[in-house]
Amino acid sequence: MPFSAAIANAPLRTFQIVVAVFGLALLVMDGVDLQSLPLVTPLILDEWGITREAFGWALSATLFGMGFGSFLGGLLGDRIGRLNALFLASLIFGSSTIAAGYTNAVWEMTAVRVLGGLGFGAAYPNALALVSDWVSARHRPHAIAFLSIGIPVGITVSAETLPFLLPDYGWRGAFVIFGIAAIVLGTAMRLVLREPPAFLLRQGKINEAHKSAQKVIDPDIELMPEPQSEAMKETGKEIGIFHPSNARLNWAMVISFSATTTLVYGLLNWTSELLVTAGLTLDQALRAGSWQGILSMIGGVSAGLTVRTFGSRAVILVGATAITATIVALALMVEGLSGTPTAGEVNTIILLEGLAVGLVSMMITVFYVVMAEGYPQSCRSGGIGFVITSGRVFSIAMVFYGGSLISLGGEDSFIWYFGTLIAISLLVFASAFIINEHVEPARKLKEQVA
Repeated sequence: MPFSAAIANAPLRTFQIVVAVFGLALLVMDGVDLQSLPLVTPLILDEWGITREAFGWALSATLFGMGFGSFLGGLLGDRIGRLNALFLASLIFGSSTIAAGYTNAVWEMTAVRVLGGLGFGAAYPNALALVSDWVSARHRPHAIAFLSIGIPVGITVSAETLPFLLPDYGWRGAFVIFGIAAIVLGTAMRLVLREPPAFLLRQGKINEAHKSAQKVIDPDIELMPEPQSEAMKETGKEIGIFHPSNARLNWAMVISFSATTTLVYGLLNWTSELLVTAGLTLDQALRAGSWQGILSMIGGVSAGLTVRTFGSRAVILVGATAITATIVALALMVEGLSGTPTAGEVNTIILLEGLAVGLVSMMITVFYVVMAEGYPQSCRSGGIGFVITSGRVFSIAMVFYGGSLISLGGEDSFIWYFGTLIAISLLVFASAFIINEHVEPARKLKEQVA
C-alpha cells in the first residue's frame, strides 16, 4: 500500500515528532540569522556612517537571494531529497551569517546576504515538504502550523538574545555565534533523520524506502508508490508546478501570499528604524520586535486549528479584514505621536506592531496549509518554493524602498509607509475568491462522511 495510506489512521510516532522538531529547530535558526541584521541596523548605520536609504541594498539583498533560493531549493528538494536540500541550506545561510560579521561596507554585506538568502529561501519549502511527507493528511495542518512558528521563534530569540550578546561581542560576534549554531544544527539533522518513503519510492529506491518507513510503520507492510491523480492519469507522467490543474492555486498564491510576505517583511525589516525615528528608544523598538515574534507564534499555531474548524475561505476573509484594520490603527497611533511618547503610547504601538505581524503570520500559515494539500507530492516542495519566490518580488521592493517611504513624510509623518502597507493588505482578500478547492471546514467534512 502507499505510505500515505499506511499512516493515514495511525497515531504520530516518535520519529515523526523528531522530524517535526528538527524541522522547527532549523527554521528557528533560519529566523535568528534572517532577522539579526534588521535588528542591529541602527548600530551598523552609526558605525559605518551611512543613511538608511543606502543600507536598503543590504536589507533587500537577503530577499533577493531568498527569491532564487526558494524556487531553486524547492526544485532541488524534489530531485535530490528534502533532507539533503535542508542540509545544504543550513551550510549556506550559516556560513553567510558568519561572513556578515566580517563585512565593513554596504556592498560586502549585500553580497554575503544574497548568498545567505539562497540558504534562507531553500530551507522553508523543504522543511514544510519534509514534514508534510512524513505525517498523515489529518495531522498535516497541525504539523505545518507547528513549523510556522519556527521563524517567529527565531525572531524572538534574536531580539531577546542580542541585548545580552551585544555588550560583550558586538553585532559582529553575535553573527558568528548564530552562524555556527546553524551549521551544527543542520549537520545533526542530516545525521539523524531520513528521507520520506514516498519520495524514495518515487525515485525508485525501494529498499531505502522500506528501511526509512520502518521508523513509523510495521516492517511487514509492502509499500508502493502513491496513487496517481486524475491529471497524472491523463498525461501519463508526474504533474509539474505549472500544470493546468494547479493554475488557480498558483494565481491565488502569487497574489495573496505575495501580499502577506510583503507585509511581514515590510513590518519586520523597518520596525526598529521606524520606531526609533518616531521617538521610541532602541530597547523599546527591540521589545516591539520581540512581541512581533511572540504574536507570530500564536498566530501560526492558531492557523492549524482555525483552518480545520472554519475552512480556509472563511479564515482568509476574516484574517484579511483584521490585518487591514490593525495596520490602520497602528498608522493612526504613530501619526498621532507628539513629542516623547508616553508609556501608554509606547505599549500600544508595541502591541499593534506585534498584532499586525501575528495576524499576517497566521495568514501565511493558512496559505502553507492550502499549498501542502493543494500541490501533489511530485511537486510539493517545488510548488511551495515557486510561491515563496513569487512573494519575494514585492517583498524585495518593500524592503528596499521601505526606508525611502519612511523618509518621504519627513521626521513627523510616515503616511507613505503606512499607506503602502494598507494598500497591499487589501490583496490578501483575493485568494478567498480565486482558489477553487479550499480546505473545507470540519462540520462540512463530517456531513460529507455522514
